[in-house]
Amino acid sequence: GHGGDDDGADGSDCHSDDEWNVTWNTSNPDFTKCFQNTVLVWVPCAYLWVCFPFYFLHLSRHDRGYIQMTHLNKAKTALGFLLWIVCWADLFYSFWERSWGRFVAPVLLVSPTLLGVTMLLATFLIQLERRKGVQSSGIMLTFWLIALLCALAILRSKIMAALKEDADVDVFRDVTFYIYSSLVLIELVLSCFSDRSPLFSETINDPNPCPESSASFLSRITFWWITGMMVQGYRQPLESADLWSLNKEDMSEQVVPILVKNWKKECAKARKQPVKVVYSSKDPARPKGSSKVDVNEEAEALIVKSPAKERDPSLFKVLYKTFGPYFLMSFLFKALHDLMMFAGPEILKLLINFVNDQQAPDWQGYFYTALLFISACLQTLVLHQYFHICFVSGMRVKTAVIGAVYRKALVITNSARKSSTVGEIVNLMSVDAQRFMDLATYLNMVWSAPLQVILALYLLWLNLGPSVLAGVAVMILMVPVNAVMAMKTKTYQVAHMKSKDNRIKLMNEILNGIKVLKLYAWELAFKDKVLAIRQEELKVLKKSAYLGAVGTFTWVCTPFLVALSTFAVYVTIDENNILDAQKAFVSLALFNILRFPLNILPMVISSIVQASVSLKRLRIFLSHEELEPDSIERRPGKDGGGANSITVKNATFTWARGEPPTLSGITFSVPEGSLVAVVGQVGCGKSSLLSALLAEMEKVEGHVAIKVGRGLNAPYVCCLSPQGVNLSGGQKQRVSLARAVYCDSDIYLFDDPLSAVDAHVGKHIFENVIGPKGMLKNKTRLLVTHGISYLPQVDVIIVMSGGKISEMGSYQELLARDGDFAEFLRTYASAEQEQDEQDNGSAGIGGPGKEGKQMENGMLVTDAVGKQMQRQLSNSSTYSSDIGRHCNSTAELQKDEAKKEEAWKLVEADKAQTGQVKLSVYWGYMRAIGLFLSFLSILLFISNHVASLASNYWLSLWTDDPVVNGTQEHTTVRLSVYGGLGILQGLSVFGYSMAVSLGGVLASRRLHVDLLHHVLRSPMSFFERTPSGNLVNRFSKELDTVDSMIPQVIKMFMGSLCNVIGACIVILLATPIAAIVIPPLGLIYFFVQRFYVASSRQLKRLESVSRSPVYSHFNQTLLGVSVIRAFEEQDRFIHQSDLKVDDNQKAYYPSIVANRWLAVRLECVGNCIVLFASLFAVISRHSLSAGLVGLSVSYSLQVRRDALGSIFPSLNGELVAGSWASAAPWRIQEMTPPSDWPQVGRVEFRNYGLRYREDLDLVLKRINVTINGGEKVGIVGRTGAGKSSLTLGLFRINEPAEGEIIIDDVNIAKIGLHDLRFKITIIPQDPVLFSGSLRMNLDPFSKYSDEEVWTALELAHLKDFVSSLPDKLNHECAEGGENLSVGQRQLLCLARALLRKTKILVLDEATAAVDLETDNLIQSTIRTQFDDCTVLTIAHRLNTIMDYMRVIVLDKGEILECGSPSDLLQQKGLFYTMAKDAGLV
Repeated sequence: GHGGDDDGADGSDCHSDDEWNVTWNTSNPDFTKCFQNTVLVWVPCAYLWVCFPFYFLHLSRHDRGYIQMTHLNKAKTALGFLLWIVCWADLFYSFWERSWGRFVAPVLLVSPTLLGVTMLLATFLIQLERRKGVQSSGIMLTFWLIALLCALAILRSKIMAALKEDADVDVFRDVTFYIYSSLVLIELVLSCFSDRSPLFSETINDPNPCPESSASFLSRITFWWITGMMVQGYRQPLESADLWSLNKEDMSEQVVPILVKNWKKECAKARKQPVKVVYSSKDPARPKGSSKVDVNEEAEALIVKSPAKERDPSLFKVLYKTFGPYFLMSFLFKALHDLMMFAGPEILKLLINFVNDQQAPDWQGYFYTALLFISACLQTLVLHQYFHICFVSGMRVKTAVIGAVYRKALVITNSARKSSTVGEIVNLMSVDAQRFMDLATYLNMVWSAPLQVILALYLLWLNLGPSVLAGVAVMILMVPVNAVMAMKTKTYQVAHMKSKDNRIKLMNEILNGIKVLKLYAWELAFKDKVLAIRQEELKVLKKSAYLGAVGTFTWVCTPFLVALSTFAVYVTIDENNILDAQKAFVSLALFNILRFPLNILPMVISSIVQASVSLKRLRIFLSHEELEPDSIERRPGKDGGGANSITVKNATFTWARGEPPTLSGITFSVPEGSLVAVVGQVGCGKSSLLSALLAEMEKVEGHVAIKVGRGLNAPYVCCLSPQGVNLSGGQKQRVSLARAVYCDSDIYLFDDPLSAVDAHVGKHIFENVIGPKGMLKNKTRLLVTHGISYLPQVDVIIVMSGGKISEMGSYQELLARDGDFAEFLRTYASAEQEQDEQDNGSAGIGGPGKEGKQMENGMLVTDAVGKQMQRQLSNSSTYSSDIGRHCNSTAELQKDEAKKEEAWKLVEADKAQTGQVKLSVYWGYMRAIGLFLSFLSILLFISNHVASLASNYWLSLWTDDPVVNGTQEHTTVRLSVYGGLGILQGLSVFGYSMAVSLGGVLASRRLHVDLLHHVLRSPMSFFERTPSGNLVNRFSKELDTVDSMIPQVIKMFMGSLCNVIGACIVILLATPIAAIVIPPLGLIYFFVQRFYVASSRQLKRLESVSRSPVYSHFNQTLLGVSVIRAFEEQDRFIHQSDLKVDDNQKAYYPSIVANRWLAVRLECVGNCIVLFASLFAVISRHSLSAGLVGLSVSYSLQVRRDALGSIFPSLNGELVAGSWASAAPWRIQEMTPPSDWPQVGRVEFRNYGLRYREDLDLVLKRINVTINGGEKVGIVGRTGAGKSSLTLGLFRINEPAEGEIIIDDVNIAKIGLHDLRFKITIIPQDPVLFSGSLRMNLDPFSKYSDEEVWTALELAHLKDFVSSLPDKLNHECAEGGENLSVGQRQLLCLARALLRKTKILVLDEATAAVDLETDNLIQSTIRTQFDDCTVLTIAHRLNTIMDYMRVIVLDKGEILECGSPSDLLQQKGLFYTMAKDAGLV
């Protein structure tokens, strides 16, 4: 290239002034030749080469399988080669020219070479992407776009040059260039399409894959790919079947294990840190067998404490490790967006200059307009990519947190369970996980907000000089104010969470024990308890509301004060400082940008604060101690251990470390295949012994070995504990038994499974399953029992008292020894025993045929079918039934033999309501706030926005003041009016903020009271069909929404709405011609909105509905955790939980994408407003003042940012949450019976019939019986004959289907429920206690004096026990009464009855779970204390009712026999058979 000084030859001359004239200051701009051949060719090349290394790395990391060659791919590759050939043709042409001796500028050699190589690189990338499974590439699309734009600029100038006269045209180069640009255009078009899916990808075998992965790049950045679902949702309501599967990387099984693994690593690291000196027996590295730790060593361990304090494992680090890499992408997008944000004000500056400069050529104005529009659109796309990444990260964090909490809940110890109640753990999953989701969107603001502030201040400084410092001073003054408020918010936050935890815990118990509440008519007492907690919560909420109002005031006023102070200082420092349009409106635009980071910072801080509170709660929970399954040695069957399958040596167990031991010095061994019975008084530790063997308790000392055959993986122990859905007590027991038999273990532990069933079934179970001839005869069985009749048949009896083993041996040995046991037997067994021995001879009762029938009626211990059903019941996946709820309505399934498939769906799932949010909901919310407050806030709102508009319009008038001698007149007037308008604005903001916040609290209070009232007033059937999870969800998540979200959302929504309207008014003021475009844009806006809301609402509801099963399942798991552990079914339950979470996220993911979809669409409408505002300003620039142009464009820029879109839908969703259905009809108390009713206690059933649901058969039919006052009547019958249903009818838990019940001449269906239920007392099947003091459990209304309560306790034989407690009557019962034994709970129920002392008493299977001694106590107490009362006993043990006046025998819902016991025995009917089974005849 030595001929570079040959100037004129070829126009490759690069003098800048000349270039500027050609390009800028003409009415027909063009680029110089030199610029065309260098910059315009090199830009696309540079872009691709810079991206290449990063992109290559990315592709090599993320391989999605390769895509087969398609026509699209072939075409792209072929075109790439063609382009390369075209470029090099140019190069060879230059060489050819050179060889002819013509001078060729070096640029003509360099550019084609570079371009050719770049095209080869592009072709290589097209193939590489195919190999790595990229279906559509943004990198390549951008490359072709840049290349095309550059080519178009050159093309235009080539055509212009060719059209000039006497132009010398370089034909060859022009032709190749035309070919080049058309090929690039085709490549660009091809890049817009998406290739087919990679081979072997998951999407192929997925029935409903998410279209995102196969969408093209353009479709992704505009979120076009979700439009299909939006259209579908617009046409008809979306169902859960329409939802796409989750992307693999968002699924639980992908996300959770990584988090759990990282957390374990982090914990291990944290533990390793200190110097290890402690010889704790808890060292995980200890070999299996050496669990016998020397006592001295223990003592030593206590002395030598490790010097370094263990550091807490950091959960934040773990979250960062797990989700950081993906989240980091959002950094780039955010930074890019922040920089682009400042393009707006800068272009505005140029635009105002252009309007002021009458000489400037028109095309410059259009150029600025286009720039403004393009930068706005790019900003939109980048911003929403950023949001998308944040939301997806948030979603993954939530999935991971729920998964981790669930997995942890399966392994924490009992002491840890005490410190985290069910309510707290559910909140961890719902509220705290949500906090992390919210944080994900805010986290980047930590660095982005300061960056925006600094950039804005820099540009302001350039604009206004030092007077900006006045504005900065105002901002800095506001920072401490905001900080103080954030701190206060944090304290309120913690307090709020605490009362919320308590409220949810209480609600949980109420919902679990709702049946008992209804039977005792205690709803009101508990309602008051909940409302008291809620009152505390609302106090805190109210304080937060005041704070929030002050906060909003400072936020809204800060930007204005900043502008005011800056302008004031600017015009007063120096007369010659003129506030012209450019300075004022560019500054205003910058202040508007500043407003956002300043407003958001407090929110970011409070969000971080909340998240840190949550993080701490979560860390504490995840760091809880775990059960040590190896505290119990499990030996494989082959080696050693002799013939004993359970060996316990000198072992002491406690429920929680540091508490006194529950079991001490236990030593026994169980030979393989033997049947061992454990007997003893109530509360002597029988059930605890089983828990200890299951490794549910902490072992303090000693040695326990359990021998396991058939490998360690088999469930090694089976445990039975009765919990079920809507089965009667007996049926639950048997489902449980079937489950145990079905799992075929080596060792069975039975916790009194024979108690809840009647004698016949009990005998059957014992003989066919548990006993010496039963199905399990070769297994080791440990049976806790209260029934004496089985004792002679067992191999060994262990007698327990007070947490120790007092005696042990066979039945005969213990009798011979004449100790506690013999004493214990003598009292009860005289009659029973002889009978039993005769009975033993006869093999079965009444032949096998009858036997089979019996079980079928009672349901389920048949073979294959049984297993099938069993699975469905215990699994709770098929029907979201709720194992954890103790609602025993006697068998919904009874006698229905699953006639209809429907009848099997015991519990209804939470249904999504469809359709629009009715106006009545909004109206209802306004009414809940109070109409006065509502209208006041709306009025203040409007005045605020009017003031704001006026102040800006005033500013534009000010800037158009003429300049005389370098100064403006009336400066002081202008300034003072501007200030006054600002103050007005501030006051109205404060007013409406106060009104909305207070209104929100009022509404929240009202809604909660109503909700609670409706729920407590609902009939029992409502609770039996609604999983408690749904209701808990209503009370936790959705109430939280009403409390904290809705007022915020309303403020934001109203604000955005007013801004948009204001902007339209201003634009119309400035350029009336805009009236042509604003209505159509408004229509588009409205249409997009409507289109979106239809689908979004369904998605919101589907998400909310699929959230309930997550909590329901979790609740069940927590309640049945020991059973799950005993059966070693953890993995199945974890898998189920994961599926439920994924189902929930399946609805959540489209709803985030739909939000992005809407926001992109609406912001594009906003961008069009910007476009037209500036376009019309340019068109009519000769008639417009600069002030008005500035005003209208800066307003339109502001609208862009107030994307109304993202707010409106959330408002909708939140209000949906608020519209719950009220469940129950009101019960009017108009017919109150006299206060001393019933005096006699006469109960008449007249042709009474009862059914559980309209679509089921009658459970009771044609019941006609009269029970006279003071009669003692026993009700007997096989399991499921309808005994309990009778009591349900008496208490009107179920309303009669036909006939009526009359008590002392009052038809009970006509009076108020509470009037009825206060007058009859029940001792229910399962003794439910609530957490609270003992006194509260006996007398929640505090109607009785302490003396009366003590008397009742004494009569119930609990006085000694209660006196021995440290807090006496104020002893706190744990959740569900877990810290009392079953027998003690039963006696407490007796004490309740004694305290109420009503004329009619019902005992429902009351004596089932109690040992004989307690049973006798209860019976004798009832005989003496309720002598003059009517007593109805539902009996399982016939000996309890043999001395009653009358017995009613029920069978299949009808009265079969009725009369005194002796008469019935002589009839030799059903009663006789039952008595024979029980060994009484």
